[in-house]
Amino acid sequence: MAERGSWASIKQYGLLSTSALLDHYTVQPPRKTEIESRHRPRSVELTSAGLPRAVVRDQIPMSDEGLRRALPDRLSPKDWYELLNRKAFFWLSEERLHKLTTAKAYRDKEHDVLEVDTRSLIGAHSDSIWLCPINSGCTKPMPHPRDETIFARISDYPYAHWRERRSRRERVVELAVDHAVEDIRQHIRRVVVKRGAEVLSVLE
Repeated sequence: MAERGSWASIKQYGLLSTSALLDHYTVQPPRKTEIESRHRPRSVELTSAGLPRAVVRDQIPMSDEGLRRALPDRLSPKDWYELLNRKAFFWLSEERLHKLTTAKAYRDKEHDVLEVDTRSLIGAHSDSIWLCPINSGCTKPMPHPRDETIFARISDYPYAHWRERRSRRERVVELAVDHAVEDIRQHIRRVVVKRGAEVLSVLE
């Protein structure tokens, strides 16, 4: 799920994490710190000479207060924002995607949605992939406990543990890739424009 109109740029430069996007646009402190290390209550537009407009998406489903309740004392909200911002994220089920696109904050907006061949993506990036059993970027309404160990490499993921406790579609909730997927175009099955759960058009 990406900002409406962002597919052309993603196709050219790859699917970049927030940190990678800030580097690509040569964003410097203190603005970089504001975007990368603090909560984003709204989306942030980036511009740079010779580059198309880009948008760093908001973090409405998350809050400092929720993270303080969810994280151990050794981790701060800043630590968590920076951890997430270093990764590019994918939902692993359409149900999870639609839960977000139909949420109050997003249901009236259009989004570019990339449908990816998971086998192809893993084949190319297995050493950079993490799996996660929760929505790591959400603390509302319940700030589920978390720390950096909720992310595990594919070979280390406790799949058997979650198989005993969850339905098949909920055993792994997120797939994250370190830094960026620069060759994302090679793994695309389809790119559509969605509003809520409705497909408005097919881009590719």
